[in-house]
Amino acid sequence: MMVNKISSYTFGFVYKSLVITEFELRKLRHDFTELITRALQPALWLLIFGQVFAKSGAINTGSLPYLDFIAPGILAQSVLFIAIFFGINAIWERDLGIVQKFLVSPTPRGALVLGKGLSAGIRSLSQAVIVFAISAFLGVKINWNPIAILNVIVIVILAATLFATVSLIIACIVKTRERFMGVGQVLTMPLFFASNAIYPTSMMPDWLKTLSHCNPLTYVVDALRTFMVVGSSSTIGLATDYAVLTVSTIILVAIAARLYPRLAI
Repeated sequence: MMVNKISSYTFGFVYKSLVITEFELRKLRHDFTELITRALQPALWLLIFGQVFAKSGAINTGSLPYLDFIAPGILAQSVLFIAIFFGINAIWERDLGIVQKFLVSPTPRGALVLGKGLSAGIRSLSQAVIVFAISAFLGVKINWNPIAILNVIVIVILAATLFATVSLIIACIVKTRERFMGVGQVLTMPLFFASNAIYPTSMMPDWLKTLSHCNPLTYVVDALRTFMVVGSSSTIGLATDYAVLTVSTIILVAIAARLYPRLAI
C-alpha cells in the first residue's frame, strides 16, 4: 500500500511538473524573437573571441585546438545567461496575479519550481543547436555520436534547470525587477570567469582553482566538453559531474519550493 502511494505521488509530481513546463513553453508561440536574439551572443563569442585567441596562441589547451576547447564553454555560458535571468518572469507573473493562482492550486510547490526550471532547459536547447552549427562551420571536431548528443541534451537541460532554480530563489528574495537584474548581472560574470569555460583550470591561481571547484558551471563545461568534442576527456570525472549537477538541482528545487510562496507577499 505504501509503495502504491509513493508511486502515485511520484507520477503525479512528474506529470504536474511537465504540465507547468508545457505552460511555460507556450509563451514562445507569441515571441520567437527571444530565441533569435539569444543566438547572437554565442555567435559573437565563437566568431570573434574564439578565433582571435585561437590564432594568438595565448592560451595553452594541450592537444585540443582552442576553438574545440572553447565551444563547449560558450554553450555552457549561453545556458547560464538564459537561465540566470529566468526568475524575472516569476516577478512579472507575481505582478499579473499568476503566482497567486499557482499558489492556490493543488500543484505541489516543488512541481511548480521544477516545471519552470525544465522549461528553461528546453529553451536552452536552441542555443545548443546554434553553437553546434557555428562550431561545425568553424571546423570544430564535433562528436556526432547519438549517445554523446543525448548526453549533451541531458546536461544542457539539467544545467539550465539548476541555474533557473537559482534565479527563482533570487526572485523570491529580492522581489523587484530592478534588484533582480542587479543581482543577476553580478552573478553571471564571476560564475563564467571562475570556471573552465574559456581557459583550463591549470592556468588559474590556487585561490581561483578552489572557487572553480565550487562552481557548478565548471562541472557543466567539463561534461559538455567530454561529450561534445572529439579527442576531449573529462578532467574531473563524468560521474562526479552528473552527481554534482543532479544533487545541486534537487537541493535548489527544494529550497525554491520553500521560498516560492514568499514571492506573492
